[in-house]
Amino acid sequence: MNLAGKKKRKVFLFIALSAIALASLIFVFPHFEKFRKTGKIISVKNNLKNTLIIGLPADATNLIGNMAADAPTADVTSQIYDGLVRYSRNFKIVPDLAKSWKITNGGKTITFYLRKHVHWQNGDKFTAKDVLFTYRLMINPKTPTPYAAEYLKVYKAKAIGKYIFRVKYKKPYAPALSSWGLSILPEKLIKGKNLLTTKLRSHPIGTGPYEFDKWIHGYEIVLKANPHYFMGAPHIKRLIYKIVPDPSSMFLMLKSNGISYMGLSPIQFKYESGGKKFNSKFKKYIHPSLSFTFLGYNLLDPLFKSIKVRQALSYAVNKKEIIKGALLGLGVHCYGPFMPGTYFYDKNVKRYGYNPVKALRLFNQAGWHIENGVLEKDGKPFKFTVLTPQGNQERLSAAEIIQQNLKKIGIKVDIRVMEWTSLISEFIMKKKFQAVLLGFTITPDPYDNAAIFTGSNIVPKGLNFTSFNDPEINALFRKARSTFNLKKQRVYYFKIQKILAVESPYAFLYIPYAMPVVQKGIKGIKPAPAGIGYDIRKWYYGKFTD
Repeated sequence: MNLAGKKKRKVFLFIALSAIALASLIFVFPHFEKFRKTGKIISVKNNLKNTLIIGLPADATNLIGNMAADAPTADVTSQIYDGLVRYSRNFKIVPDLAKSWKITNGGKTITFYLRKHVHWQNGDKFTAKDVLFTYRLMINPKTPTPYAAEYLKVYKAKAIGKYIFRVKYKKPYAPALSSWGLSILPEKLIKGKNLLTTKLRSHPIGTGPYEFDKWIHGYEIVLKANPHYFMGAPHIKRLIYKIVPDPSSMFLMLKSNGISYMGLSPIQFKYESGGKKFNSKFKKYIHPSLSFTFLGYNLLDPLFKSIKVRQALSYAVNKKEIIKGALLGLGVHCYGPFMPGTYFYDKNVKRYGYNPVKALRLFNQAGWHIENGVLEKDGKPFKFTVLTPQGNQERLSAAEIIQQNLKKIGIKVDIRVMEWTSLISEFIMKKKFQAVLLGFTITPDPYDNAAIFTGSNIVPKGLNFTSFNDPEINALFRKARSTFNLKKQRVYYFKIQKILAVESPYAFLYIPYAMPVVQKGIKGIKPAPAGIGYDIRKWYYGKFTD
């Protein structure tokens, strides 16, 4: 249940939303001690009328969305802030804070005409000065954001009066319009502040449908409906994000009315959520998620510098077994980072079927040989540690299958499960890892992959934490962004996919199914390509009408 795509267009590190540690249940269940001792669930009625309680498997890292790279933060901040544009339920770019726009000068100039009656949640008026300020903040080298690269391509930015904002580019920039889906921030409240210490990191003020209420770190984030939201106040008056790293605990809370909306695990979806009683209280949905899961390597580590080694690892991992065993069949193969079924997706890209014999041949070519059942080179064994986030049983199961697959060819793999925020901030973004089992969101804009696979986006400047840097791919992304000719873009993106498949900075594993479940009393849910959570503002309890 990744909601990151509903307003913003960024790529986010993704942890599947499925599950508070058992210790946290004491805050939710008044009779926790009895539950702990007897194993019996004491039903707790949700007396919070008109409140949507959303299960979140990890805490947000901060609440200034442009400064974070993880999906939990994006889920929460997308309700608080708006961009100039946003994606619709069908992935079309539609107005948000900008009521309209005009593209001129061969695509090199965009003039945004802003809405005139929008207020920040503290009552101040929103103007073009806020947009200009946000742009300048994004390009400031002192700003801790992984998204600066897109805005450094702007040649000139100008506020024309209160409600017109204009940007100019030296060259045509195809993703320009969608890039303005970033969260616009309030100049008066942030100007001159240290973004690492400002109160707005934990007490944000935006223009969005929901306002910040409170944040108990590691437990819950509470938002309340913005009664003055320019598109109309949300029907549901409170959103409570319950932070529950353990999927089983979250599921218990769902069944005891402590959660209204969560993502199910494959086991929960297939075996634990059926039956007349469950179906009378909840409605399940299933569709391919807007994310892909991968085994990513730190290319600064000598183990993974060889292309042949990375290709060998892709052949040595049994993706079919992972989908069958870890996902119970509720997922599909992934062959790259581009959204399947779109114009820019190359369905004929090189694929790595399970072939341990071929894997060993490639290892041999790279100087690695099996001695006494151990893959060695110059007397040193091939062994590494895979990091993966807490609270995702499917990903842990996938890691264990990979561990067994590689053991068969003499490779020792250790698995380290880590708390999400620590994993991202202390290991991923600082490149202190050997390999990771993670996921990224998939967006409809193929250029978003530049944030993951180009040299200019190596962390902390972007989301390229593997340090992959291929000059040809860098050039192809530049060419793709510099033309509005879709046929030319397609040629460039097909070449990028072919190179990625050969160089294998990731072993692309699978696209999991999203399996959200919602209490039946909640109405207004309309499944779409963007999922079900793209516009929670329109959800309501039975007494409201569409």
